[in-house]
Amino acid sequence: MAVDSSLSSPLGPPACEKDAKALQFIEQMTRNADAVQRTVLAEILTRNASTEYLRRYFLAGATDPNTFKDKLPVITYEDLQPEIQRIASGDRSPILSSHPISEFLTSSGTSAGERKLMPTIKEELDRRQLLYSLLMPVMNLYVPGLDKGKGLYFLFVKSETRTPGGLLARPVLTSYYKSEHFKTRPYDPYMVYTSPNEAILCPDSFQSMYTQMLCGLLERHQVLRLGAVFASGLLRAIRFLQLNWSDLANDIRTGKLSSKITDPSLRDCIEKILKPDEESADFISEECSKENWEGIVTRIWPKTKYLDVIVTGAMAQYIPTLDYYSGGLPLACTMYASSECYFGLNLNPMCKPSEVSYTIMPNMAYFEFLPHEPNSGSDSAPKLVDLVDVEVGKEYELVITTYAGLYRYRVGDILRVTGFHNAAPQFHFVRRKNVVLSIDSDKTDEAELQKAVENASKLLKEVKTSVVEYTSYADTTTIPGHYVIYWELMVKETEGKWPSKETMEQCCLAMEESLNSVYRQGRVADNSIGALEIRVVKSGTFEELMDYAISRGASINQYKVPRCVNFTPIMELLDSRVVSAHFSPALPHWTPARRR
Repeated sequence: MAVDSSLSSPLGPPACEKDAKALQFIEQMTRNADAVQRTVLAEILTRNASTEYLRRYFLAGATDPNTFKDKLPVITYEDLQPEIQRIASGDRSPILSSHPISEFLTSSGTSAGERKLMPTIKEELDRRQLLYSLLMPVMNLYVPGLDKGKGLYFLFVKSETRTPGGLLARPVLTSYYKSEHFKTRPYDPYMVYTSPNEAILCPDSFQSMYTQMLCGLLERHQVLRLGAVFASGLLRAIRFLQLNWSDLANDIRTGKLSSKITDPSLRDCIEKILKPDEESADFISEECSKENWEGIVTRIWPKTKYLDVIVTGAMAQYIPTLDYYSGGLPLACTMYASSECYFGLNLNPMCKPSEVSYTIMPNMAYFEFLPHEPNSGSDSAPKLVDLVDVEVGKEYELVITTYAGLYRYRVGDILRVTGFHNAAPQFHFVRRKNVVLSIDSDKTDEAELQKAVENASKLLKEVKTSVVEYTSYADTTTIPGHYVIYWELMVKETEGKWPSKETMEQCCLAMEESLNSVYRQGRVADNSIGALEIRVVKSGTFEELMDYAISRGASINQYKVPRCVNFTPIMELLDSRVVSAHFSPALPHWTPARRR
């Protein structure tokens, strides 16, 4: 079909007329970023003027940015918790939003060890759907022919709970996959998945993964791209294939579905698809039984053009492993989003992972930026900057005001400005503020790690031993990845004795029990995190660590033991001093309990 030439985009020639309109929308929004931002703020403040939260600050009907900034404070989740708890408990008055809160989206960030509850309203689904609709028109500029095949995406729903007031609380992607926007989405040749909805929506993670992998294998010659939300999720899928290829191949050979799949609607769906295919079963068995799995992705799915996964921030640690299994396929990071808000998209999705920048879409929310200057030495609070006024090369913390009732809310993401697309800035995601360890969607900060070490080290008191120093790192060489904690111990000379293997294993479990609910869910329900490991190092190891840092220019007066390490020479030094290693012997406690 010929594309109307009047719909051409500066981004490139669109693949079809629908794409042309999407690209034109991106141009329109980014060219007029400042005006769009002012309109968004005015809409949010006008519609929510009667809410309890906004009335508290006496805006008197003002909707301009200056009055808004003068009157309203910049806040964190803890500041908003009393209002959120009231809504969660059943208060339906317009506290934060004039529109009814439809559900809570549970953030991967935590407060006091529990997932944060982010209020949302029904129309936010339309806004999220709008951003999703822009991804493929951009990708089609870089990778032609994606309408000639399918995507093998490993997508999952996670457990959901209800608050005491009856509102659902669940992750943002679970909310989206269970919505009519996703379940009854219109056919789009560029967005065809191998996984049927029944497989994606199955709450049992094993059955969901098994049937999604099975469907991907059945249509392996149709697959043009593989994806998951995070890089860690795609690696878990590869590990799953390593462990279950024999059963999967047997299903394909016989045309009969494994008895391990017990979900009735899922069985019914897959049995309609599954037909005996001895040739494919033999090929899969032959490839998967080989010791060398390098390039397994392109061996099993030979037409794959790229992997669609997030590899920015903490996920960058998985890039070498993905390269190994895929034979160096391009890694596409397409969008930037969180439970609080969907922010923007990558207009050059086939760039190198280290060069990924996201263009903020100014229609999604009202954005402000807090200059991130940890070493400035200034006591005065830095002034927030508008979206169009950020400076290239500088780092900022993202602050948002949303239609759903978050006002000047600090998201906790640190971003670096890399450039502009028209008037809209482009950002490189640097990191989550204060996060020390992360394997999947878990985020453990320094305070949580310290508390976990303190709780676990209490078990050493019986043998008159204490933890002198510790550090940690996220080991992603295993699938799933796991936390590694290095301990240097001190045994009291006269009374003390070296802790037993059993005691050290209990220390591992005690640490896990102390970590937040997102970590524990990853261990228990999602199988996305492996057992925590404590490696005990020789006495004096941390002195050597300090000596090494000083030899590289660190000040002896200002040196602090890093609570997380990822610099290879330091990890090699630590590992060369390990005297024993211990793993958590059991799963920590976690249940999808009713929200307080």
